[in-house]
Amino acid sequence: MRQNLAFIAVLAAAAAVGALLVMPGRPTLDTSPPAVSEVPSAPPAPPRSSRVRQPPPPAPTLPAYVRVEPESATACAHGMVLVDGVYCPYVGHRCVVFEDESRDLCATFAPEAVCEGALQRRRYCIDVYEYPNVAAARPAVWASYDDARRACALEGKRLCAAEEWELACEGTGMWPFPYGLTRDAAACNEHRSGPAPDAARLDDPWMRSAEIARVDGRLVSGAELGCVSPFGVYDLPGNVEEWVEHANGQDKKKPFRTARKGGSWSRGKGRCRPIEASEPGWYRAHDLGFRCCSDAKGSVPSVGEVSPNGGRAAGSRGKKRVLVPPVP
Repeated sequence: MRQNLAFIAVLAAAAAVGALLVMPGRPTLDTSPPAVSEVPSAPPAPPRSSRVRQPPPPAPTLPAYVRVEPESATACAHGMVLVDGVYCPYVGHRCVVFEDESRDLCATFAPEAVCEGALQRRRYCIDVYEYPNVAAARPAVWASYDDARRACALEGKRLCAAEEWELACEGTGMWPFPYGLTRDAAACNEHRSGPAPDAARLDDPWMRSAEIARVDGRLVSGAELGCVSPFGVYDLPGNVEEWVEHANGQDKKKPFRTARKGGSWSRGKGRCRPIEASEPGWYRAHDLGFRCCSDAKGSVPSVGEVSPNGGRAAGSRGKKRVLVPPVP
């Protein structure tokens, strides 16, 4: 009897528990595995539009006097501009305001220039920047004349002639400075003070790099936006001095065929015409580099005499007075 009563009690208790489990409003048992909250979820992917490459910043505005030849893109290799104009072999300027007469540093020239010799038509291409001709990169230094010639040849170019360098600098107006008649001390990286190099350290291959870095006054190419010529060539005066081919020079004595133009950040006159031909081709310096030139595509290179009105002239020699156009 007692066993029957106990069995009935167990059945009643089970029925009561079952009723509780199915009553409305009661939570059901969640048997799914728990979420792993310790591992952070990956960040959401950015919108596709934000991953699109942004356009480069606009190129700096060139001064009003700069006229880049439209044919440069087709007549010259990438990174070069076309120089097409009339060149005077010998140009004289009269200084009206000296900055330092003992050093032949002129602040302002008169607007009239004297041209001696036959005017010449020249057409060629020149690097926009000093070698390696890369904007925002420092130009190369410690290059000999032969180093410079080889580097240009590897790119299918040649070292610039002194006359090519000069025309690219002064423009057809024969300006003494690439930007006009009056020196702008802030335009180019020149006449800057700094430590002098130690010749013994430069001669030591183990110490040379550190010594060049110690006295280095180079700026990256194109940093001085005002130091640009009428043809759109940067850093001709200043930054680093540049090797050129001097046709009137000699191989074994001064003036040498291996000449330099433009001066550097610490030496030179900062003008287009002065030339330095006192060192042979093996000479190297901590502030000496170069740039390259080439013949223009689609034309036969020529250096012919022209008359003042632009036509050919067989013998138009003698002095000519030229009124130099003012800077806009």
